Amino acid sequence: MTTSSIRKTALMSLLLQSISCAALAQSPPFAGLAGSWTGSGSISLSDGSKERLRCRATYQVSAGEARLQQSLRCASDSYRFDLNSDIASERGAISGTWSEASRGISGSLSGRASSGSISAVVDAPGFSANLSVATRGNRQSFAILSQGDIRSVSITMVRS
Repeated sequence: MTTSSIRKTALMSLLLQSISCAALAQSPPFAGLAGSWTGSGSISLSDGSKERLRCRATYQVSAGEARLQQSLRCASDSYRFDLNSDIASERGAISGTWSEASRGISGSLSGRASSGSISAVVDAPGFSANLSVATRGNRQSFAILSQGDIRSVSITMVRS
């Protein structure tokens, strides 16, 4: 083998490796979310109180894994929320709508998603919060941070 053909082979190998790494990096943003999840966590309110939560989530992911419908229901001894979201992804950017049934509020959601990670801002009249979801295998962490009545929600779930 000549030096020129060794270089060509090495270059082709690097090119193929780069293409396969790029394909892995661009896996569907909602991959691994579909199904039912259960867990617990806590909610902190603006009055300084903090309560333990029990939660249940269901994720429905479209066949192309570019659309996600989420239902999250959590309850403590004195607090409850019922959150539903409909989110679409295009090239890593996400947008959609959400609603919270027990308080009758709804709004928009926008942010970024990549395989295993969602980072978004949720807005409604008089309410704004940062939302993050991290999924690793059968474990998921879900967090909401806000300056409203609900200051923070932190939940850890497992696929059920």
